[in-house]
Amino acid sequence: MDQTLDDILKLLKLERLEVNLFRGQSPNEQRQRVFGGQVLGQALSAASYTVDNMTCHSFHSYFLRPGDPNTPIIYEVDAARDGRSFASRRVIAIQHGKQIFNMSASYQVEETGREHQIDMPDAPDPETLASDYDLRKKIADKVPEDWRDSFLRRRPFEMRPVEPKNIFKPEKLEPKQMVWFKADAGMPSDVPANQAMLAYMSDTTLLDTCLRPHALTYMNPKLQSASLDHAMWFYHPFQADQWILYVQDSPASAGGRGMNFGHFFTQDGKLICSTAQEGLIRVRD
Repeated sequence: MDQTLDDILKLLKLERLEVNLFRGQSPNEQRQRVFGGQVLGQALSAASYTVDNMTCHSFHSYFLRPGDPNTPIIYEVDAARDGRSFASRRVIAIQHGKQIFNMSASYQVEETGREHQIDMPDAPDPETLASDYDLRKKIADKVPEDWRDSFLRRRPFEMRPVEPKNIFKPEKLEPKQMVWFKADAGMPSDVPANQAMLAYMSDTTLLDTCLRPHALTYMNPKLQSASLDHAMWFYHPFQADQWILYVQDSPASAGGRGMNFGHFFTQDGKLICSTAQEGLIRVRD
């Protein structure tokens, strides 16, 4: 079944059980494990529920165990510090009595200061590029039948890769990529909702970046891959349902791990956020 924007917004909106205790659900998608972006977005939502008059400027997180998609996730928030300019929160995600994820997030009151940024690289206009969904439709007949419905499921956001790769016949490519994406129309205007949505979307392609120089894709049955950690730094408010250019690169891989960085630019060139992630990229013999 296709996902709608409303489905994701409901997913990122948690049930409050106690003052600093929340419960999140997972979609019925027949996944073997919970999508990492979902946990990122839900944990950030949990932390933001406990902070007034400040917005998140950064978070750092670790994935500890695979999430069970058939069991709700409990998010416990520790209000570590509330200052006049900054606040700190620690979030623990729990399933079956064990931590599956933890996050440290920092919040700041709105403040002006000196500014600079790197330039957005040249990229084709997103309207001139094929959508990820259209690209998947062209190769759907090569996907195993029992996975085809999932492969063709529509997401509540559109992605348009600048240089799509052949996932069935990958070639060795430079460890970098650019993808335009935006959530479907109808995003709320508040900062926490858009930050949670960007966190969700940020986990969709980042780990793929370090696979490119090794001619690997998620279609390789010998590949074992998973996000190990994830960090984000927010610079400016934004609307996730407007085009955003996701510029990604991987400086190194070693020890069965790949390092990836990303920058998010609005269509007019403003740098709104940066991200970093190390992931497991183990290839079985």
